[in-house]
Amino acid sequence: MSAPVIFSTFTTASGHNFGHAALNNPAALNALTLPMIDLLDPQLKSWAEDDSIAGVVLSAAGDKAFCAGGDVVSLHHASKRVGAGVVPPEAEAFFEREYRLDYRIHTYPKPILCWAHGIVMGGGVGLMVGASHRVVSPNARIAMPEIHIGLYPDVAGTWFLHCMPERTGLFLALTGAIVNAGDALLGKWADAVIEHAQFSNVLHAIENTSWQGELKSDREKLSTVLRQFEVNAPTPLLHTHAKEIDAVMNHDTLAEIDVSLRALQQSEVAWLAKAAQAYAHGSPTSAALSFELMKRHAGADLDDVLRLEYQASVGCCVHPDFPEGVRALLVDKDKSPKWNPGKLSEVSEATIHDLLKPRFLGLHPLNDLSISL
Repeated sequence: MSAPVIFSTFTTASGHNFGHAALNNPAALNALTLPMIDLLDPQLKSWAEDDSIAGVVLSAAGDKAFCAGGDVVSLHHASKRVGAGVVPPEAEAFFEREYRLDYRIHTYPKPILCWAHGIVMGGGVGLMVGASHRVVSPNARIAMPEIHIGLYPDVAGTWFLHCMPERTGLFLALTGAIVNAGDALLGKWADAVIEHAQFSNVLHAIENTSWQGELKSDREKLSTVLRQFEVNAPTPLLHTHAKEIDAVMNHDTLAEIDVSLRALQQSEVAWLAKAAQAYAHGSPTSAALSFELMKRHAGADLDDVLRLEYQASVGCCVHPDFPEGVRALLVDKDKSPKWNPGKLSEVSEATIHDLLKPRFLGLHPLNDLSISL
């Protein structure tokens, strides 16, 4: 079998090299697995420390997807194996190492270009948003759809969604709505829209450029390289429907938003109605957890965000909704999850507190995040 991540380097006009990491599981839409994470993170660390490397390109094999999210099916099986109320060791390992990788990308000391074409969801968005240069294709389909599986927008999603205009980020967290390349620009998830067919030409342009080995200068040069390939982005859905979204989301409590979102199912706008229906079909506990985390992460530092998200994600593996949601959507595929509890009004503060509590002894597994990378 071929490696789940393919690494290579190429030499540029100045003699500097660029590292290239390509996710390589197109049959699974490049879903991010722990073996992929364990290959990516040390290689990025090595390139960061190598003076001959001026920058990095992160892409994915196949034409359909950059990355459709994390390998939650494996976590589902792990949760079922250990039984209710027990934290699977695989979940502790996956979330700790995934969040370390995301943090490394956010804080990378060299230009890093993420080429995110096609489907970009969940953990794939987490890989993309932290890069210094984020390219999406015009046909990109982007979402944080975790409410459908009893999770929440992790990989710092509760942080970068909160930074979006008005309450559009909360709308996306609660509905898992699919947005386009224009929305990615609007939300500052992406920097440029370029046809996927231009990828090899972009690589050649990087190869033919002289780099300095200095972060600020090389970031500016990479931006200049990308500008010559940019195309017009589709009109952002969040902009087109801003008034309707604001009317639904402009409430102080989640209970009030719940009423408005459910009423939106009757909208004559298909995209809005579908988003509202997805919310109504999603996990009430996920909705409450997302709402709470986005409140807590207003103005928070990234390392603190990821530490609390680690606790929440491990907590979700103990809660019944996560394995049930993955079962219904991705394992049995009956799309009929039985959420527990089944109504938002039945989700207690004690449940959210339990989801967020530490489930480790001693120091937090991500305690050293801000100093170890």
